[in-house]
Amino acid sequence: MQVNETLNEGLKRTLEMRIPASELSKQLDDKLNELKDTVSLKGFRPGKVPFAHMKKTYGRSVMGDVMQDAINVGVQSTMEERKEKAAVQPKIDLPEDEAVMTKVFEGESDLEFTVSYEILPEVKLGDFKKIKLERPVVEVSDEDVQTQFDAIVEQNRPYAAKDEGKKAENGDRLNVKFLGKVDGVPFDGGASEGSPLVLGSGSFIPGFEEQLVGLKQGDEKVIEVKFPDEYNAEALAGKDATFDVEVLGIETPSAVELDDEFAKTLGLESIEQLREMITDQIGGQFKSLTGQRVKRLVLDELDAMHKFEVPGQLVDQEFEGIWQRVMHDIEHHGRSFEDEGTTEEKAREEYTAIAERRVRLGLVIAEVGNTNKIEVSEEEHQQALIAEVQKYPGQEQQVYDYFRNNQNALAGLRAPIFENKVVDFVVELADVTDTTVTKEELVKLVEESQEEDLEPHHHD
Repeated sequence: MQVNETLNEGLKRTLEMRIPASELSKQLDDKLNELKDTVSLKGFRPGKVPFAHMKKTYGRSVMGDVMQDAINVGVQSTMEERKEKAAVQPKIDLPEDEAVMTKVFEGESDLEFTVSYEILPEVKLGDFKKIKLERPVVEVSDEDVQTQFDAIVEQNRPYAAKDEGKKAENGDRLNVKFLGKVDGVPFDGGASEGSPLVLGSGSFIPGFEEQLVGLKQGDEKVIEVKFPDEYNAEALAGKDATFDVEVLGIETPSAVELDDEFAKTLGLESIEQLREMITDQIGGQFKSLTGQRVKRLVLDELDAMHKFEVPGQLVDQEFEGIWQRVMHDIEHHGRSFEDEGTTEEKAREEYTAIAERRVRLGLVIAEVGNTNKIEVSEEEHQQALIAEVQKYPGQEQQVYDYFRNNQNALAGLRAPIFENKVVDFVVELADVTDTTVTKEELVKLVEESQEEDLEPHHHD
């Protein structure tokens, strides 16, 4: 096989390749010999079809498979010899002249074709010991613990039936039957034969609970509300709605004895253990927020430290994924680029830069992992799968089956674990200074980190 490089510009490569007709002919004969015992033709017993007759009958169709195999093997072996790895599947261009291809099929001409591709760049890693990071940490305060403690008490407060004829007040727990309608038509998920609702809890649509204050058991009322613009059910977001409500029962909260007996109703041994559990939970939440902030700082440092050309095809793919989400959000909210204080051209430039960053970081993270033998264990992968499945109560089996039958989705669970392990590795080497901040300051830092989706795209 002959190979001639016609383009070597940056990461772009173009090769002209030639597979001799004699080589294709030999592969065709080998393929036909493999098939001869299974071929059945009228007038011949199985396995007794003359080779020349079989070649005349099946040669052209089998040659198509032979050519495809020869091209695939030729391209793969050539790239291995050149020590190159394509960013995406190489583009193969065969001759457009039908007469030329006919001669190839008939074994009279060599197969000439062109291969175009972009290579993955060489990534030279920087010195992570030179990275300086300020890690924001929050200490769990007594006030934080007490606030959470009070919330748990409220959630587990006992209730007793309110005296008949008494009106509902904030803090009372109502059992309500309701039917929701938009434009007079009931909507999915908008009906209940009886649901508990604590007035003042803010657990229903804004404006719903306030209109129940003052009602008595057995009362019926039509409540008018408006769904929030950001409501999770798109069909209802921003819509005016009515609810036909009937109060089935009213309960009033009872006092709680904050002793070990109360803790035992929660499955704990003592009030002290409850406080310790709350402290650990809040500490874990703060640690998670700190981790998110540190991760963003590490990614920013890695981005600043590594500047190299990235494959345009990968950037284009990444940009398309980002742009589809941008356009969906704009159309869904009925806005325009002008409303966002920009233009489509400027937005494209900004998101192209984000796509380029994500691809570059993905290549850097892959290289850090490969160089330092960072791997995701099967146990870690399984834990991620279980955690994902548990996000969908009642649909666990369907979600589990989806991942098991979709290898790309299953691999997608591995990528963020790998990324976090690489970030942890970099943090271990970096010069890290802990800085105490308030809870509000930490939340603000994390929100600022999440303003743009700058997470990397992985190319392991």
